[in-house]
Amino acid sequence: MLQPSRTKYRKQFRGRMRGKSRGSQVSFGDYGLKAMECGWVTANQIESARRAITHHTKRNGRVWIRIFPDKPFTEKGAGAPLGAGKGDVKGYVSVVRPGRVMYEVAGVSEVDAHRALQLASAKLPMKTKVVKRK
Repeated sequence: MLQPSRTKYRKQFRGRMRGKSRGSQVSFGDYGLKAMECGWVTANQIESARRAITHHTKRNGRVWIRIFPDKPFTEKGAGAPLGAGKGDVKGYVSVVRPGRVMYEVAGVSEVDAHRALQLASAKLPMKTKVVKRK
């Protein structure tokens, strides 16, 4: 699972998801998977989508992951009472805003890239769109 090797602080506030994203252009590959709405993408979801892409392309071509889960999220235990403080870190998420290119693919045909990115899209918790390099 992806997670930061070191962090300055163990826990973070939830924050807000306002505005458009940086990284909205396909920079490395030929085709990309772009987020159309905001949300949190967990490390498990990032890995699951990556596996879907590599499995469908039969490891031909190249895949870039343009998001990284660097925000910790917490969860309280099952029987914890109110007022027991913030819970323990359960995992890490990446905050994705609209317009963010999350995955890029190169070295495969347009049909294969489109299908692989659609399969990856099914693993993610937001609406996405397949985009081509300008």
